[in-house]
Amino acid sequence: MRLKPAGIIIVVLIIAALAYFAIKPRMSELRKENSTELTTQPGSNNESSNSTTTTTNANTETREFNYTPEKPVNPTLRGVVEVGATGFNSFVINMDAQKRWEIVSKDFGESLAYEGLATTEDIRAGLKKYLSSMFDKGVSKNNMHFVISSGAQKEPKTQIISNELKKIGFVVNNVTPEQEAKFALRATVPPAYVDNSFMVDIGSGNTKVSWDDDGSLKTQELPGAKYYDKGTPDEDVYNKVKTETSKIPESKRNVCFIIGGVPFTLANQHRKGEERYTVLKAPKDYKAADKKMGAGLNIYRAIADATKTDTFVFDWDANFTIGFLLSLNK
Repeated sequence: MRLKPAGIIIVVLIIAALAYFAIKPRMSELRKENSTELTTQPGSNNESSNSTTTTTNANTETREFNYTPEKPVNPTLRGVVEVGATGFNSFVINMDAQKRWEIVSKDFGESLAYEGLATTEDIRAGLKKYLSSMFDKGVSKNNMHFVISSGAQKEPKTQIISNELKKIGFVVNNVTPEQEAKFALRATVPPAYVDNSFMVDIGSGNTKVSWDDDGSLKTQELPGAKYYDKGTPDEDVYNKVKTETSKIPESKRNVCFIIGGVPFTLANQHRKGEERYTVLKAPKDYKAADKKMGAGLNIYRAIADATKTDTFVFDWDANFTIGFLLSLNK
């Protein structure tokens, strides 16, 4: 029997419909496979390296440092105040007999500014008010300590403040750059990372670098982020920092734990919440907002270029003065 044109069209439509339903499951599978490929391109999946997690998309990259310090057991409140060049940094921590610690409160630079402290009486009154607020947090006088950083010791006003503190019964500890590096390493680098990592503290007056070499502490003192005040060229600082930090053993370059004013500013640009650790981006991914930040980035870039370390972890709680507390016998 010969089909009429209308019949041929109907048969073709039936065959097309059967073909569609036959291949539909396979098309769905292909779409799923393609979608999976798009979301797992190299570099866009979560990759764990050095206890960091990397997540990227078309516009941003964020990395997380997955480490949780041990909590102190039956701790005691201890306070430490860094007498800096322009003000105080203060920290209250809970610390136990095994030197495990956690931050209770912290104030960076704004707890007592030196402006307005013109006379000895102004300084004395300001210190008493400041100390009262520390005691209100539960720190006993015997557990309150004062430290003057190596850079701040050059400032005339810190000597006056030191004298006033001594008059009211406090011991004031002057520390050297080598001691700062030692204390910063102890407070900043977790015990599990001491064997394969190093520490950098980029301060205004100097930069401290330290690492543990089979129980022997190695330290370096390098230019700080305000080297431009002395008219030192960026290139000279870059070359000096790169030359010195290239001496860090390759076995210690797994992670760099970094603190200091400029790293604080960098980490603050992309901190996601209240995490203890923020992994910094590469130096090239930041733009300097001022001279100090530009100088700090120059130092950071030199260290990264010299060591080839790609994981720089900023610690929001650590400070070299906390390492001072950890070094005390009592």
